[in-house]
Amino acid sequence: MIAIAHLVAITSYVGAAALAAAPLARPVRAPVRLVIAALAIGVVAHMAALVIAARQLGQLPVSGLGPALSLAGLMLAATLLAAEIVTLDVTLTLVGGPLAAIVTAIASISGIPAAAPAAAGAWLISHIALSFFGIAAFATSAAAGAMYLLEHRELRSRRIAAVLRFFPPLQTLDRVNQVGILVASLSLTLGIALAATYAIAHNALNIPEIIWGVAVWLAATGLAFGRILGGWQARRAAMGASVMFVVIVVLYVAVRLNVSVGQAFL
Repeated sequence: MIAIAHLVAITSYVGAAALAAAPLARPVRAPVRLVIAALAIGVVAHMAALVIAARQLGQLPVSGLGPALSLAGLMLAATLLAAEIVTLDVTLTLVGGPLAAIVTAIASISGIPAAAPAAAGAWLISHIALSFFGIAAFATSAAAGAMYLLEHRELRSRRIAAVLRFFPPLQTLDRVNQVGILVASLSLTLGIALAATYAIAHNALNIPEIIWGVAVWLAATGLAFGRILGGWQARRAAMGASVMFVVIVVLYVAVRLNVSVGQAFL
């Protein structure tokens, strides 16, 4: 059932992206309601997969590569769904939909462990949920930033590519970029605070996760302060979000490749 629910979620995310790309094939408006409905179906199916896994384990599956990626994919899709509902513009789904599908597919291939992880409790689960929600918000902000940079460059060169004709206005992309990075900073701050108190209380320090988590938090918080206190303009903020998200993804891969055998890391 878990694999089937993941498959439904993956199919829905890809379908939502395909629907959002309809204007690229023919001169029609994107079916906003259908895209949102497809994303909603995917999110519900994804949640069902984790609920089934939680019943089997007796707790929320959050430890290990498969469960961690599945939760990350769900958070990304849920954040994307919320952004599309608020803006009523589904262009972000062109990027976010395939990304959520890829992450969920890797999670499904990796599998959900049959045994419950050793660490448990609302404390740890809250930390992981907040952290993944923050990363999902960061990904949404970065996607909006990348789209802003592409559209801005085309407008300045006065060469509007066909695909960019269906992008949302620059103001909408800038708003999504700003809200996403502020939500990411707040969520990651709370998540890291919970992680620190959990590690101290249970003597469960994990250096690789600390290094990567602090790097992500510094990136998101630095971007948030740049917008609030630094007076960053839209283009600079979009560049910062896009570049920093790529940096933290590369850092994740680098840290994970250097984790010793048997050492836990998301």
